[in-house]
Order: sequence, then C-alpha cells, then structure tokens
Amino acid sequence: MNITTTNKGRIQIVDALRGFSLAGIVIVHLVENYIAAPSPEGALDATHTGIPDYVVDGIIGIFFRGKFFALFSFLFGLSFFIQMDRARDKGQDYRWRFLWRLLLLFVIGFVHHMFYRGDILTIYALLGVFLIPFYKVRTPWVLAIAALLFLGLGRFAVFLFTRGDNLFMPGAFDPNTPEIASYFELLKSGGLNEVMHSNATEGQIMKMDFQFGIFSRGYLTLAFFLLGLYAGRIRFFENFEERWSFMQNILYGSIGVLVVGLGVTVLGFAQMGPIVTFDNWMAMIGLTGMDLVNLALALMLIALFVYLYKKIRWQPWLQSFAPYGRMALTNYVFQSILGTFFFYGWGLGYLATIPNRYTFLMAFGVIAFQMWISNLWLKHFQYGPLEWIWRSLTHFKYYPLRRS
Repeated sequence: MNITTTNKGRIQIVDALRGFSLAGIVIVHLVENYIAAPSPEGALDATHTGIPDYVVDGIIGIFFRGKFFALFSFLFGLSFFIQMDRARDKGQDYRWRFLWRLLLLFVIGFVHHMFYRGDILTIYALLGVFLIPFYKVRTPWVLAIAALLFLGLGRFAVFLFTRGDNLFMPGAFDPNTPEIASYFELLKSGGLNEVMHSNATEGQIMKMDFQFGIFSRGYLTLAFFLLGLYAGRIRFFENFEERWSFMQNILYGSIGVLVVGLGVTVLGFAQMGPIVTFDNWMAMIGLTGMDLVNLALALMLIALFVYLYKKIRWQPWLQSFAPYGRMALTNYVFQSILGTFFFYGWGLGYLATIPNRYTFLMAFGVIAFQMWISNLWLKHFQYGPLEWIWRSLTHFKYYPLRRS
C-alpha cells in the first residue's frame, strides 16, 4: 500500500508528520495552561494534586517538550525547499515570493501572538529569511552550520556578551520577579484587550529574550530548518520506502547523540547542587546537553514515524493525521484561541485550577476534535481557511476554495 503522494503532488507522509507534530504541540500547551512563561512559586499547586499529575509532568518533559516543536521546525525547512524546488522546475525564481510569504506569515503570527505569547509563527517568519540564501549553500556547509548551532554556538556567543542576563528584559525568566507575578495575574483576571496589549508589547520582548538569549530556542529553530532543507535535497520523504538504511543510520547516530547529550547535561548541572543559576559556563554546557537530547529524540520520532508509516497495518492510522497537517496553520491558531479562552480570565478562567492529568486528557480531546473537523472541511474545501488566505495573498490570485 503506497499513499506517499496525491495526484496533486502533495507528499502525504509529510502532511501526516506535520499533523502528528502539531498534536504534540497541542498536548504541551494545554498541560502548560497556555501560560508561555515561568509561573510564580505556588501558582500551579492546584495542577499537582497527586502522583498522576507529576507523572504527566515527567511524560511532557521527556517525550514532548522541545521535541514536537523541533519536528514542526524541521518540516518548515522541508516545505521551503519543496516550494523553491518546484518553482525552479517551472523556471521561476521563488525567492521574492517566499519573502512576501514570510511577511504575510509574520502578520498572521503577530495577531496570534496577541492571544498567546508562545506563538512561533513570527519567529518562523523572521528566521525563514535566512533560508533563502541557504538554498544555494553547499550541503556540507548547511550541515556544518546546523551542527554548530546544535552545539550551542548561538548560546555561547550571547553568554559572552550578557554573562547570563537577558538581552532585552532583565529578570524576565525568574519566577520570583514582579514582572512574572504581574503577567500571571493579568492572565488570571485581565480582560482580552489588556492581554492583547501586554502580549503585543512586553510579550514580544520576552519572546525575543527566550528565542535569542541563552535559552537559544531561535538558534535551534534555524538549525532544524536547515535539517529540513537537507531532507528536501536528498528527496528523503519522496523515496522514504527505499531509504530505510539511511534512516537506520540516523537512528543509530541519534542514540549516540542522546548518550552524549545526557552526559553533557549531567556534567553541566550536577555540580551546581539544588540551586541552578544561568550565570556560569557550566550551566551553558548543561543547556547545550539538553538541546542535544531534544535533537536526538526528535530524530528518533521521525525514524519511528517513518518506520511505522511503511507498515500496512499502521499507515492508515498515521495517514489520518494528514488532513490535520494540511490545515496546520488554521489548527495551530485555532487551538491557541480555544485554549486561551478556556484558561484565561477573559474567557472561562480555569487557569491553574485543573490537575495535569485532566488537561493531558483534554488535549487528546482537542486533537480528536480538530482532526475530525479538518477531515470534514477538506471533503468540501481545497484548503484550510488561513491556508487559503495565505496562499491567495502570496500569489495575488484568487484560488477557488470550495471543491467543485
């Protein structure tokens, strides 16, 4: 059974993997109550009322947090290559069109960020600009730069400059600061306009600190973009059924990276005792070890997904994520609006009141609902709502939305 592509040339396993990665992101965000920032001490006590809640914390930390965002970022780089490559096959230069596409994504992301300051779309739009010159960079250099970023180049450069302080907003990631307490109270009792104003102003600054400071999320995102670009170049997903030996090598290599990452993490943090601070080189090394662990587990997830997708018994079930992935932009924005409405004070106000075990189960309900809606929608329409708007504005052309 082979449903790799459709008659329109979509690579179905890529859509399915994108839907799968989005599902993981939804789970993390729901369990985190869409806070997107540290929480004041004791603020989340009601979410930890028994052992199952701490088990959920462990599951999220080990298997979800930092891994599914990596898959999502990897697929963004892959999609960039596919768009550029198909335009080249038609004799078109897609660079300026892609730049305009990124600007549109930034606008969508900014609106999304006003609801939820954990938005990644604006970061994708900013970092996506660097993909354009990388399209023509030789593959060894692409992989070398990605490796340097995974090894902490961005973090170490920032630390030399800041010595552990934030780039823009002092003390923003310390749970005991007045800024964090004020933001948490705003989410708990503020109105929609107040939340939006906060997210559009200091929320953007906090996000820039997290992305480009010592926590280095932005540099890692770019590195995963480059891995996706590489996967596109070698046509891995177009020929995944014949490339399993290559995937096995990646799997074995990721096991090695996992072992090294765990060792580096222990080396960096074990000597610091119970109080961890981020004003020293050992902490920077420890953070890089954690990044290597996340890299290894993300690659293992890809390998496992591809392996199971090849199996006749598993492929239809995994393929059910494809409509969800085809509408990833719409689903990503919608689940954030739904989640913030459920938790924030301007909505139902359940912030920090529901034990983790229940928000974990709720996430699966949201995923199932969105998958059902996506499948139903795509039976009648060509694109998801935001995907249609994005595509039409990208090409300055009206694309028929309803299926004929």
